[in-house]
Amino acid sequence: MNILVLGSGGREHVLAWKLLQSRKFHAAGDHAEGGKKLFVAPGNAGTQQIAQNISIDVNDFEKIASFSKQNDIDMIVVGPEAPLVEGIWDYFNDNDDLNNINIIGPSKLGAQLEGSKDFAKNFMRKYGIPTAKSKTFTKDSLQEGLEYIESHDAWPRQLAGHIVLKADGLAAGKGVIIADSIHSAKRTFKEMLTNEKFGKASAKVVIEEYLDGIEVSVFAITDGRSYKLLPEAKDYKRIGEGDTGPNTGGMGAVSPVPFADKNFMSKVTERIVDPTIEGLQQENIDYCGFIYFGLMNVNGDPYVIEYNVRLGDPEAEVVLPRIKTDLMDIFYAAAENRLSEINIEFDERTAAAVMLVSEGYPGKYLKGKEITGLERMTNDELRITNNSSFVMAFHAGTTTNGNGKVITNGGRVLALSALGSNMKEALHLSNAAAEMIDWEGKYYRKDIGFDLTN
Repeated sequence: MNILVLGSGGREHVLAWKLLQSRKFHAAGDHAEGGKKLFVAPGNAGTQQIAQNISIDVNDFEKIASFSKQNDIDMIVVGPEAPLVEGIWDYFNDNDDLNNINIIGPSKLGAQLEGSKDFAKNFMRKYGIPTAKSKTFTKDSLQEGLEYIESHDAWPRQLAGHIVLKADGLAAGKGVIIADSIHSAKRTFKEMLTNEKFGKASAKVVIEEYLDGIEVSVFAITDGRSYKLLPEAKDYKRIGEGDTGPNTGGMGAVSPVPFADKNFMSKVTERIVDPTIEGLQQENIDYCGFIYFGLMNVNGDPYVIEYNVRLGDPEAEVVLPRIKTDLMDIFYAAAENRLSEINIEFDERTAAAVMLVSEGYPGKYLKGKEITGLERMTNDELRITNNSSFVMAFHAGTTTNGNGKVITNGGRVLALSALGSNMKEALHLSNAAAEMIDWEGKYYRKDIGFDLTN
């Protein structure tokens, strides 16, 4: 039986890398003829080096199904959110020829936790999960929404002038605007609804109170009945150093997070994770896969900012390297409803990832720039003398040209992930690697994680 990973980013590269460490691949002869094989669709220049890339769009379910049957695929690990929201789990499970293939990802209804901010808010309210005060509006309730913005000073925990506006649907991580005044909030609200600033994604807009605190990402994998927590992470969304400028898909991440101590995580489990899993069961929602809890720590209390129904990126590049348990064993336990029977062990070291991006990102940027220096990431070049430390370049927006050279193919290009004995060592290694790799217009934040090292 073979494995197919869907996606083309850094998350999919690190998933493939981690899966290939499984004893099942080694027992099968590590890609030997007749052994277990790993495919990635469509993949990138990094996955091409360790697996077989397949040129199939992640939303083309018919081609994915045909390929899976022809290549004896036993499990599909879904990386990005779009195919989950479009219902890939349902497509396979509703087809008698395909329902023997395990899908790591929730049903279409379960994926609405990410696919619709309004759905997620209603779910949290119903099951008493702490989140920011909010209301949802459409074009028909435009005036009511404007009046709601005017009333924001009366909201609990509200930071003066700050109002959050969220496109209801998927907007490639760019559908959240934090306005710093009533005037800008009203203008943005009108742009989102009447001018379709985020297309169909902003046919509904959630207006939400601004929670003043520090963010943390918590991850769980569930079989729909039981769950296991994975290492937490802190993501850095803003393009500029000091958390300035527009939001991006993520400029870097670290794990573990010092303030996510035993007391805080106990609150997360009791107030958020447990009621979420119980809510899925109460709603009879089929769910086998990851749940991402985007949280805000407000004076020691956790609030849910958003759900994702897959691993975050670049959080995956610091979370997965810290998992010591065979990832394939975890996936099969989830698919076979026996997740409660296994223990997941974590690496105690610190992981840090620095994201290298194209000039102009998250706005317009050029592609096709040749990347140099990848071959320099050796122990000697990085001065790694401790065998327990390492740096890995996980490819996100890359491809190869006609000459076999690795070139840029996206806004976020490479995630440089390091494992070190502490935060400072991991960050030093990531930043040292970032200096060695180059292309025209390369940019990265040099302050990732520094707020946690004081």
